[in-house]
Amino acid sequence: MSLPSSRLLLGGLLAAGIAPDGRAAAPDAAVSTLPTVQVDAARVRGVDDFDLPASFSTVAVERDLNGRGAQLSEVLDGIPGLVARDRQNYAQDTQLSIRGYGARSSFGVRGVRLLVDGIPATMPDGQGQLSHFNLLGAERVEVLRGPFSALYGNSSGGVLQLWSADGQRGDPWRVRASYGSDDTSNVGAQLLGQQGIVHYNVAANHFETDGWRDHSAARRESVNAKFGLDLAEGRRLDLVFNHLDAPDAQDPLGLSRAQYRADPRQATAVAYQYDTRKSVRQSQAGAVFTQQSDRQTLRLMAYAGRREVEQFLAVPVATQANPLHSGGVIDLDSDYGGADARWAWHGDLLGRPLELTVGANADRQRQHRTGYENFVGDALGVKGALRRDQRDRVENVDQFAQAWWQWSERWSALVGVRRSEVRFRSDDRYVTARNPDDSGRRDYAATTPVAGLVLRASDDLRVYVSAGRGFET
Repeated sequence: MSLPSSRLLLGGLLAAGIAPDGRAAAPDAAVSTLPTVQVDAARVRGVDDFDLPASFSTVAVERDLNGRGAQLSEVLDGIPGLVARDRQNYAQDTQLSIRGYGARSSFGVRGVRLLVDGIPATMPDGQGQLSHFNLLGAERVEVLRGPFSALYGNSSGGVLQLWSADGQRGDPWRVRASYGSDDTSNVGAQLLGQQGIVHYNVAANHFETDGWRDHSAARRESVNAKFGLDLAEGRRLDLVFNHLDAPDAQDPLGLSRAQYRADPRQATAVAYQYDTRKSVRQSQAGAVFTQQSDRQTLRLMAYAGRREVEQFLAVPVATQANPLHSGGVIDLDSDYGGADARWAWHGDLLGRPLELTVGANADRQRQHRTGYENFVGDALGVKGALRRDQRDRVENVDQFAQAWWQWSERWSALVGVRRSEVRFRSDDRYVTARNPDDSGRRDYAATTPVAGLVLRASDDLRVYVSAGRGFET
């Protein structure tokens, strides 16, 4: 069953590194009502997610930034069924799982579909990244739990979406700065407003720290920009750009219990020997066009990006003597992109509200994966001889449909189906007498239905039952 949530959005003090004092507000302080936010997790126009047969949560990010800090794991803390574990290691991503899906992923996010302003942050191979989620310009985070995601695909645990605020005339520009121990600094700026038909939200952030543990220094710069253009009545174009640069985040590696008890701040000896570290650079752009009338909605989306990753591991030299080993340095260059088109019709069936949505999407990923030895002669922690060279390609083509019908004042139903086809192909370019050709391909296909019923027991209580299947690679 579902209960409505009430969220009180408090205005924060907009200053760099200055907190408000503890004096109580005047009794006659003005109270203003904020505009209603339409949650888009299930994309049923005009229907509150409280009236849908699925489990949703929405977090107002601005409130959390003012109160608890800017870590995504902190913002998501307390959402039922969701675990966002900050590993306190900037060379490793936040581990995200919903109802257990994604908990087994050693890197990246699997089993959960990720989106930023309607643009996918999950690659066609099923792996997503949280590193370019810039919270400074964000307005809210939406979480859909369970495989109730006919409109999204390639996820079993659910969907996590981050939405940036739409700039309006008179919105304040913000500068935030914080400084802490271990030479930690976090400085950000946000430009928010409207000029003519253009709504803009540009947020940039610089983070740097020496790290609490030895050999754990990190630096990260990120920029997220969203421009919304009101082209005409019912027509809107959103342009989204984001960039991340995180060079040489040091990795202190894990400690044994004895090492932790002796000194929890120490790094392992091999972390120093091999200078374990990770560098990430990602740039992405996307566009979403929406045309809306009284009974129809057309949505077109396209995006493209590039992600580069280089990581130095503490793989022993002796282990790399195996001719089949891929080395102790990972070097990935990925180009990706895709498009999505969907059409929704809003009408009546037997005199009761009905919405139908149909659409299709296609994505592609081209990855150049290389591996190198992490030594040259006696020098450790440097890029050495080539040990892997392969070209990976992933493509998916999906079709989907969803229908919502409220056949009485108290009862409604939602059904959906998605057909997914994913093709993997790998071309091995590193072939030697002792390392044979490992090229190959694999195709996957699945049809995933979903259905649910909702009973409106009272104004504040809904009872629902739903069933669905998920698909992930």
